[in-house]
Amino acid sequence: MFKIASRGSTAGREVLGGVTIFMSMSYILFVQPAVLSTTGMDAGGVFMATCLASAAACMLMGLLANYPIALAPGMGENFFFAITLCGVGAAAGGFKLTWQEALALTAVTGVAFLLLASVGFRSKILNAIPDSLKSGIAAGIGLFIALIGFEWGNIVHADPVTGLSLAPATGNYVAMLTLGGLALTFALAAWRVRGAILISILATTLATWAVGAIWGVPSVQWHGVVALPSGLGATAGGAFTGFASLWGKFAGGHGIDILVFAFILLFMDLFDTVGTLVGVARRAGLMRDGELPAAERALSADAAGTVLGALAGTSTVTSYIESVTGVQAGARTGLAAIVAGACMLVAMFFQPLVEMVGGGVVVGQYARGDPILRYPMIAPALIVVGALMIRAIRDVDWDDVTEALPAFLTMVTMPFAYSISRGIAIGFISYAGGKLVTGRGKQCPAIVYVFAVLFVLQYLLEPIVAWLR
Repeated sequence: MFKIASRGSTAGREVLGGVTIFMSMSYILFVQPAVLSTTGMDAGGVFMATCLASAAACMLMGLLANYPIALAPGMGENFFFAITLCGVGAAAGGFKLTWQEALALTAVTGVAFLLLASVGFRSKILNAIPDSLKSGIAAGIGLFIALIGFEWGNIVHADPVTGLSLAPATGNYVAMLTLGGLALTFALAAWRVRGAILISILATTLATWAVGAIWGVPSVQWHGVVALPSGLGATAGGAFTGFASLWGKFAGGHGIDILVFAFILLFMDLFDTVGTLVGVARRAGLMRDGELPAAERALSADAAGTVLGALAGTSTVTSYIESVTGVQAGARTGLAAIVAGACMLVAMFFQPLVEMVGGGVVVGQYARGDPILRYPMIAPALIVVGALMIRAIRDVDWDDVTEALPAFLTMVTMPFAYSISRGIAIGFISYAGGKLVTGRGKQCPAIVYVFAVLFVLQYLLEPIVAWLR
């Protein structure tokens, strides 16, 4: 069924590869509930939705496309969901969605992603986006995630003069725990230890709990390790309740905002998925004459995972580049993806451990009375993932200013503006403008012009709509 022998593999290698992939990407099971719970979503429900959607998508990938590629909610898409769509924290503005509406929008874009497969239009959209912008977006998301890692690790904090500065070292045990976890992840990754990030999360969680128990400082709370999973009812179906109110906002003057958000979600999923499929397939020797057989089936598994995830209560599901670790362990078929999916189902019974990690450490109190939470258990993982994503800038043509400057502006705007959508907007606008003013307008794809205009309209209409309201 999986053509294991013809691809030069064995059942044992496929099982080992699947377990290896799971260990390499399982950090998302700890990160996802912590990120999405900032929107008001139930962390237990998010965790269960993440496990179920990931398992379903992995199994669809294995059965439909027969590729050793696992899927789960994407890093970058989850922060876009929480910070940009739902307006959490410093990014909160005049227009934001409830988490139910954000799930509804995710489901809609997932369905659109699925339908585009039937006409082969997805690759055309992706190929129309200039490589410099794609590289700048990937690197910018990496910097953005790393910045959040530094904040969650209490390494940097708000500064009234500079805006941001290093947090004081005195008494900052949370930063010390974060740096210790980062050093451990660094060492394990350098030694090519499988599941380096997962091991670091567990070790840092244990260290954080021990520091609290020994010195009596605020720490994580022990919840146990294994229990029957629960909480899915708090998030499942949220997308259905969000459809009506999302349509109300669309018809009530925020149509451009929602269209732009939908495009960004669709583009990010396309970019992540196609990039991962090509990268892993090349490493596994599955490319044929420069093309990827069964590519549409693989993309359909990805889109179906997004729809199922949104209906269950989690953000966009996408293919994970960490699947390369399974290929390095010998996996060559979809059986490895199915094994990774089965591991996701088993992980549901470790919900207490995830709750302990996602509970965070209270380091103070905001003026409005809410506790200030930091996550030394998760922060090292975010910093490492950010570092891995920054390598995309090597593909930018730095000798052509009309390519280099839009990529740079995209990359730096995301962390500086604390917004993925703002970074993508400035990239599209500057790319289109740069090509026009230098007389090279034909080098800019039509879709970039279209969305550059939409981004400009979005920012022009924002103050007008706010004033009218």
